[in-house]
Parts: sequence; C-alpha cells; structure tokens
Amino acid sequence: MEENDKARLGQATQHRLLSVAYWRFSVNMSLTVLDMAMLIVASATVLALRHETDIYSFRFGIPMDLSAYLLICAVLWAVCLHGVGVYHRHVMGDGYQLNALLIKGAVIAVMVTCAFDFIMRISMSLTAIVLSFVFGLLLTMVERFFMRLLITQGRRKGRYSYSTVVVGSQEGITRALAFLGQKQQLNYRPVAVCPIRLDPATGLVEADTNIEGLNKQINDVLGSSIPIMTYDDDFAEHAVSLHAQTVMVADVMQRFSDNFNTFALRAESMNLEIALVTSAADVSGHETQVRVIQGTTVMTICLPQYSPAAMLQKRVFDIIVSSIALVFTTIIAIPVSLAIKLTDGGPVFYKQTRVGLRGKPFKMIKFRSMVVDADRMKTKLARQTGQENRFIFKMANDPRVTKVGRFIRRFSIDELPQFWNVFVGDMSVVGPRPPLPEEVSRYNQMYATRMLVKPGITGPWQVSGRSDLSAEESEALDVGYVQSWSVMGDCVLLLRTVGAVLGQRGAC
Repeated sequence: MEENDKARLGQATQHRLLSVAYWRFSVNMSLTVLDMAMLIVASATVLALRHETDIYSFRFGIPMDLSAYLLICAVLWAVCLHGVGVYHRHVMGDGYQLNALLIKGAVIAVMVTCAFDFIMRISMSLTAIVLSFVFGLLLTMVERFFMRLLITQGRRKGRYSYSTVVVGSQEGITRALAFLGQKQQLNYRPVAVCPIRLDPATGLVEADTNIEGLNKQINDVLGSSIPIMTYDDDFAEHAVSLHAQTVMVADVMQRFSDNFNTFALRAESMNLEIALVTSAADVSGHETQVRVIQGTTVMTICLPQYSPAAMLQKRVFDIIVSSIALVFTTIIAIPVSLAIKLTDGGPVFYKQTRVGLRGKPFKMIKFRSMVVDADRMKTKLARQTGQENRFIFKMANDPRVTKVGRFIRRFSIDELPQFWNVFVGDMSVVGPRPPLPEEVSRYNQMYATRMLVKPGITGPWQVSGRSDLSAEESEALDVGYVQSWSVMGDCVLLLRTVGAVLGQRGAC
C-alpha cells in the first residue's frame, strides 16, 4: 500500500472513530442528564408534599443541603441504570426492553439509596424514598418515550447508527439487508456489500464475481443502491475507507473455521466490529468456560436458565401470574359463557390435545370460538387454501369462527382459560405456541428443540405478527426463545403482548 493510501486510511480510521465516539457520547450524555433531571423533579415534588425537605445526617451531626442530597440520589439513579444496560445502543431504541430495564434499575436504585441513607444515617423515611423512585421511574419512562421517537427518527436519516458492510453470499446479503431494515433498534446502517463464495477445490473464501442482478436485489430491499466491494486481502482497509464501523457476516464463513478466524483477525485489527447472522440455536449465548485439564484445553458450555434455581423461578412466576389471571378470568367468564351458549347451544369450553414439554401430550382449554364441527372442516379448508403442509393453519375470515368467537379472538379472550393449564403445570405463561401432534411429526431437527420448554399462552410469535409470520420466521423465534429465555425476558414479552392484543397485529 502506497504512502498516500496509508495516509488516507489513517484519516478515514480517525474520522470513523471520532464520529462513533461523538454520537455515542452525546446521546448517552443527553439521556443521562435527562434521566437524572426526572428523578430530581420527582424527588423534590415528593419531599415537598410530604414536608421532608429538612434533611439531617446523624452520622456527622449536621443538616444536609437538599440540593446536594437530590444530586447524589440522581447520580446513584444514573449509575444503577447504566449497570442494568439502559444506555446500551441496542436498547435505547427498543421501548419494551428499555422499560423492563428501567424497572430493574429502579429496584436496585431504591436499595442502593437506602444503603446510602443507612450509612450516612440520614433522616429520610422509606416511604419517601420509594415514592421518589416510583414517580422518577414514571417520569423517566415518559421522557424516554419522546427521546426514543427522536432517536428512531434520526436513525431513519442515518444518524445514531453504525455504518456496516454486509459480507456473504448474494442470498445471504439480501436476507441481511431485509433484516436490518426491519430491526432498526440494532442501528446497523448498510453502506456497502461484499459478495463472497467458498471455493470447493481449496475450501477457501474468495470473491464472488458472478453478481449479475445483485444491484437489483439491493434496490428492491433498500430502495437505493450501495457500493459492491470485491473481496481480497485488503478488504478491512477498504471497509475502513468507507468509514465503516461494523462488518456483518451473513453466511458462507462458518464460526471457528480458519476462514472466519483469519477474516475476523484482519477486521478487528482495524478496529472493526464483527457482527454475525447465525443460527437461532447458536452457542454464542451460552455460558462458556475454558479449562486446561492435564495439558488438554476443554471448553464447556451451558445455558444458565436451565439450572434448578432458574427453573424454580419460572415456575413461581407462572403460578403467581396464572393465579392473578384466573381471578380476573372469573369476572368475565359468566357473560362470555352465556354468549357462547346462546350462539348455538354447544359447549362453552373447547379442549384439544396439544404437545407439551418434551413431547408430553395434554388437554389445552379455551373458550370455544368456532362451530362445533370445526375440526372436521379444517382438513377441507386447509386443502382449499393450500395450507396442508403449513405448521400453523390460519386464514382470514375463517368460516368456522362464530360471531361471538370473532369478538373474543379479537382481544384474545378465548385464550384466558389456558391460565388453568399454566396453574397445573402443563403450560407456561410465556413460551412457544402449543403445537398439535400432527405438527410435531413434521418438525425438523432444529425446530424440534422448541419442545425443550413448556408451551406458552403468549410468546415471541404472538408479539411479532402471529399469523403474518412465515414458517421460517416462526421457527427462528421459537428456537431463539428456547436458548435465551429469562424471567425478565418473559416480563418484556408480557408487556409486548398487551400492545399486540390492543393493536390486533396478526390476529384473525
């Protein structure tokens, strides 16, 4: 590489690093200051209304300035929020995940503030502390809602994002570009693509020169064209010259292979971030440990959420949520039952055999929303609509659905009796959709892993489009849930379910 090229590369690298540092620092600093301001406003209001503005430190035997105390609490608030990941760039644009982390941060902040007050022996009641953070949390959620709108709007214009080069086969590049267009909270902005192929003779990665039609595919997905790079040994340098910060590998290069390791080393030596589009069951989310045993290096992996303690937490969560839900279900059960019975005189409840944890069958209960002989009609309708081989049979304006059934389905009321299945342990509140036996018989090896957890009343499929999803998208969501679930994640999915039901996305 010539001296002029090296100079230009150095300038591009410096510009790239400064641009990333600037927007991340400015956005996070703005969010931090606003979060602190929300807590100060909330705390000052609570203390004024409770007449607790006179603060005294018995540790030092002196009165404490109210402004100083509020500032300390605000700093603790910001530190706790940072600790739970509120300021991560992938989180700031995702409302449900953000709110769940804000709640977690608020709980930790209350405990930290109580510890601070105990150490300093400050004359502040526990009620005042809790109320301050509760109202501070609510104000912060409102503030973050408006900030999220600004951030999302900025990302549409190319700001607050990482310039990304997508590498892979032409099909993989097209899928990755479509994925990035749908997942703007990931803030990856494609600035170039680099088509590659695997040489079957040598097993090495090389440039794919047969790219006729790739420009059209890119235009179809993005609505505009972006540069197409040629893969070579200087790929990382060329990516940096385009001010890229991330290289996304869509396919072709397999993890832990020499091809990927050398590619990643070259890219990371130029301070480029590597992003991988991998299988839903990839081990990257697993807890890994590397040990040297008698001169042999052994890497062990495990999923911590399958420990007995974590499984107990999920079961307790299911019992608490289902118990509360069953109480509310009884309130609406009488009018719903009467409406169903008066429609055609058939049974109120519909029981169907579904497959649960590790293939164990159970009877799932729902309010009946279809005509009595709905199962007999399904085969005929599936043949007419070309869905005989589809895992999830759905059709708009299903003739089997009654008028009452259409209403209770619209707001997912028909699924409320399933909380009894949760209470007795056949299902979980959150999990993959409970499948039919004939669906399970057609599962491939990957999709069958969804049977390793209990099926749920709601889950990633429901909050992401339900009947609007393709079979491949449903598979990726379910398998991804199996290896990444957590109680906090289940809470996020519950919050998103409320939005999905109210918005009626994918319902039919």
